[in-house]
Amino acid sequence: MCIAVIGGMDRLHSHYHQEARHHGIKLRIFGQAEVNLGTKLKNVDALLIFTNKVSHRAKNEALLAVKERAIPVFMEHSCGVCTLRGCLKCLSKEITGLPPTP
Repeated sequence: MCIAVIGGMDRLHSHYHQEARHHGIKLRIFGQAEVNLGTKLKNVDALLIFTNKVSHRAKNEALLAVKERAIPVFMEHSCGVCTLRGCLKCLSKEITGLPPTP
């Protein structure tokens, strides 16, 4: 499973990846607006947006891209590792239908 993360803090990217590996999930992190962001989100299973650390333009571009493909979207204001952990548990339950990992 591959999840895209838009926003977040640059200094926490390694912790985000570590937490995702713990849950058996691959992360693609986009810390800032990028060219052709919609195209880069083409093959993800879900999208997580940390709304306090992302521009409106990047958020809107990402939402438009995933809406066309019916990809689940989660938006969280806080961008800490604990917030990511909670989202990963919720996403793995929603996408796979399996109970979340402890």
